[in-house]
Formats: sequence, structure tokens, C-alpha cells
Amino acid sequence: MDIPKSSGRLLSLDTLRGFDMFWISGGEDLVHVLAKVTGWSWAVALGVQFSHVEWHGFVAYDLIFPLFLFLAGVSTPFSMGSRLEKGADRSDLLRKAVSRGLILFFLGVIYNNGIFVTEWEKMRYGSVLGRIGLAGMFAQIIYIYSGTRAQWAWFVGLLTGYWLFMTFYPVPGCGAGLFTMECNPASYWDSLLIPGRLYKGIHDPEGLVSTIPAISTALLGIFAGNILRNKGKSRKQKTVYLAAGGIVCLVLAVAWGTFFPINKNLWTSSFVLMAGGWSLLLLALFYFIVDVLEWRKWTFFFVVIGMNSIVIYLIGDFVDFGFTANALFGGILSFLPEGAAKFCMAAAVLAVKWCFLYVLYRNKWFLKV
Repeated sequence: MDIPKSSGRLLSLDTLRGFDMFWISGGEDLVHVLAKVTGWSWAVALGVQFSHVEWHGFVAYDLIFPLFLFLAGVSTPFSMGSRLEKGADRSDLLRKAVSRGLILFFLGVIYNNGIFVTEWEKMRYGSVLGRIGLAGMFAQIIYIYSGTRAQWAWFVGLLTGYWLFMTFYPVPGCGAGLFTMECNPASYWDSLLIPGRLYKGIHDPEGLVSTIPAISTALLGIFAGNILRNKGKSRKQKTVYLAAGGIVCLVLAVAWGTFFPINKNLWTSSFVLMAGGWSLLLLALFYFIVDVLEWRKWTFFFVVIGMNSIVIYLIGDFVDFGFTANALFGGILSFLPEGAAKFCMAAAVLAVKWCFLYVLYRNKWFLKV
């Protein structure tokens, strides 16, 4: 197994990114199939954690998206910090940040609508990749042109400003202070500003307005990256700071959530803190295990996924991995009981995807945006 050596990259970061993407690459299917075919209470309870809440609330599956954005923020001080310290032209870094953000936005549009769709008025423009691109872009611009205090001011200001806007802006026909899908300022302004169609007709969970607080998710990742890059702190101290920050965020999220509900669809300020708190705790855990204790052999499986995370997110809509898995394993699995066959097929699809990523990994073919 070729586990990356020291190359300026944090192995724990690539591992956590791979762990995050594992669940939408097929891990969630394993959980749901296991719950369905066995009916085991713990499996059913776990399955609930891998289905998005309908509106208010928070489950494990709601963490996957913001964790990826958070990790993009963690990478920023490593990818841009040293260049800034060496006197790199900020305009060059700005061009890089903007180009990356726009590329991800357009990849998101293609993912939603296909390559050859030209009915602009019927297309959906909001997307997961678009939010990662735009929120990450603005967070990087803040990092490039602001010091630490100013970055924190942006973080607090974005969350507070979004809360004030969502609470006190009167939606026509509804009034102010409502956080329903039909009567909230984010959905209302998205319907006015975004061309094409919204994902849920009257609301888009990756809309334009709710991308604004998502910038704070990326900024929180940048703060974590600054901690990890701080040469004046020991690795154990860094772990403690990350974990303590995570706990503080969770406490604040619960408190804020009593009057500004935790809601992924609206990316509320309390949601930013809830997802950020768990992201910090996961990063602290992975950093402690991988980079402090140096238990690394187990990381290879996830690193292969993490090194091409955008590829595995995109390619599922263009390549039928299920067809390949069925061709390779369908015959032998037909001899198993129905429940076991379904679970093993879900595992087979995941294995085929991983092998595809492994080929890319072995040949050092990485999609770098």
C-alpha cells in the first residue's frame, strides 16, 4: 500500500476527506440495505442518521456537505499561506481562487443538467459544487486580503448579519421571523434572483442567499488550517485546540438554535456552528490518530477516495458502476439469500468505484481544481 509520505500534505486531511466522500460513494447504501434486510434496531437507527431531515434538525448525513467545504477551508492556509509568506502577488492568488470557484460552479451546472442542455430557462443553477466553489472562493479572497482579526470579524459578521436578515426581513404575504419553506427571506430572494428552476420549486437548498453564511463554514476551516500550520504549537496542543473549538461551536449552535433553528436547507447560522463543531471534532480525532499517534496503515482505503473526491462525486451520473458490479458479481451473488445478495451487491458497487479510483491513484491522475 502506497501511503503518502511527507509532501506538505496532511495525511489526516486526505483521510478525513476520503471518509467524508465514502458515505456518498456507497457507504450510505450499505447502511440502508442492512437496515432494510435485517430490521435490526441499531441498523435502523443508523439508517435514520443517513437520511436528510426534511427541514429543521440535524443528523449525521447533514454533515457530509459542510464537512467537505470545511476541509476545503482547512487546505487554504497550506496551499496559499506559504506563498503569501514568500511575497507572492496577491492578484495571482486572487485569480486562482476565482478561477477555481467558477470552474466548480460550472461543473455543478453540468452535473445538474447534463452537458448538452441549452434550455436555459429550465436549468437548475444551484448545486453542491457551486456552493463549494463560490463559498470557498469568497473565503479564500478574505484570507488573501485580510489578517486574522479581520477574518474573525467576517466570520462573526456573516453569521450575525444572516440571522438578522432572516429574522427581521418581511417576506411579502408572510411577514418577518418565519423559517418555513414557503415564508423565509432566503427562498423569497432566490426566487427573484436565480434564473431557471429551483430544486424544490419554491426553494433551493443550494440557493444564492444561503451561500452567504456558507462562507463562514469555509472560514472556520481556514481557522482550523491556521492552527494545524502553526509551528509554535505541538501536535497534541493543536488537537486540544481543535477539539475545544468544536465543543464551543456545538454549545453555541444549540443555544442559537433555540431561536434560529438548525436548518441545512437554509444553512442557518446555528447550522454553520453545529456542522462546524462536528467538523472540528472529526478533524481533531483524525489528526490525533493519524498525525500524532501515527497510526497510518488503515488510512489508505480512504486516501484513495479523498485524493479524487470531486471525480467520484461527479462520475456517478455518467458511469454505471452498478452495471459493472452486476456483470462481475451478479452470477455468484444469485446463489445467496435475497437479503445477503442485496447487501453484497451494494458492497460490490462500492468496491468497483474504489478500484476505479485506485487506478487513477496509481497513475497519479488527479482532478485538481
